[in-house]
Amino acid sequence: MTDNISTNAEDGLKGASTDVASFAASSGMVKKVQGFLHKHPTSVPLIVLLLGITVFAFGVGGKFFAPFNLSLILQQVTIIGVLAIAQTLIILTAGIDLSVGAMMVLSAVVMGRLSVVLGLPPELSFLAGLLCGTLCGFINGMFVAMLRLPPFIVTLGTWSMFGAMVLYVSRSETIRSQDVAAAAPMLQWLGTRFPIGGGAVLTAGSVLMIAIAAFVWFVLTQTAFGRHIYATGDDPEAVRLAGINSKKTLIAVYSIAGFICAIAGWVVIGRIGAVSPLAGANANLDAITAVVIGGTSLFGGRGSIVGSLIGALIVGTFRNGLALWGVEVLWQEFAVGGLIILAVTIDQWIRRISA
Repeated sequence: MTDNISTNAEDGLKGASTDVASFAASSGMVKKVQGFLHKHPTSVPLIVLLLGITVFAFGVGGKFFAPFNLSLILQQVTIIGVLAIAQTLIILTAGIDLSVGAMMVLSAVVMGRLSVVLGLPPELSFLAGLLCGTLCGFINGMFVAMLRLPPFIVTLGTWSMFGAMVLYVSRSETIRSQDVAAAAPMLQWLGTRFPIGGGAVLTAGSVLMIAIAAFVWFVLTQTAFGRHIYATGDDPEAVRLAGINSKKTLIAVYSIAGFICAIAGWVVIGRIGAVSPLAGANANLDAITAVVIGGTSLFGGRGSIVGSLIGALIVGTFRNGLALWGVEVLWQEFAVGGLIILAVTIDQWIRRISA
């Protein structure tokens, strides 16, 4: 009897040890996966993009992979892609800018009104538009850095203020594409199309988006200023102890973001041909969507420009694929909302296990 009890106890201990070892192995695997995702934040959106392309390739057929359709997706995400670059810089500092869309439209309206309505030289009007966007970003940065106000509240307020300025400057009037072409054709230049074969068409705006992304990527990864941006969002106290002026960094980031938004305003004019105060009504939310889906953490300090561009492509790919599939716009927006929740959930999971 005693021997049987001893044998059963030993078997129980061996089974428990096996279970513990199995649990430890699975936990170790989870840690490895989490570590890889934390080290390579663009891997998740890239996987999602490839899965989406695969699903639509089988569900829609050859129409999705038609050269013209693929180039159309790139054209459709150009504006959001440029705004996403600006938004990424801000979110990396653990901030957020709800006014990027309003800054974009205000800059476009300034360019159009000065050149077409007031008759100023297009080059001067263009520079005034760039200055307008930069100044708007500088105002946001001053409120956030110097007064230590929450970025969400600041940009929520300036979103309304800049939106009101759009209506004031534009007088709620749209400048027709014919008038823009006659007075300031350079403002429409980014809409220039270049056939690249097979029916695919590339626009100058898309090329500019890629160029801006490459430059900002270089700044973030290869310069001290880029490291300061990441550090400001990751650990502000460590930045202070290291002697880095986080206030100047924040002001610079918001100002640069405003400048990029002004360029997005130029892209909008090239895209639609006209100057409309109603253009880009939901651009700010779409830009945030692209950045979040692209793997940039809303808590700051982690993310990349490449991921944000992939996020913009994910949104464009899903909307395009679902449209070709015959899905109503209502459910297209539903799917995009689900992607946002999924992206934030994955980000929270990565941060929780990393801690």
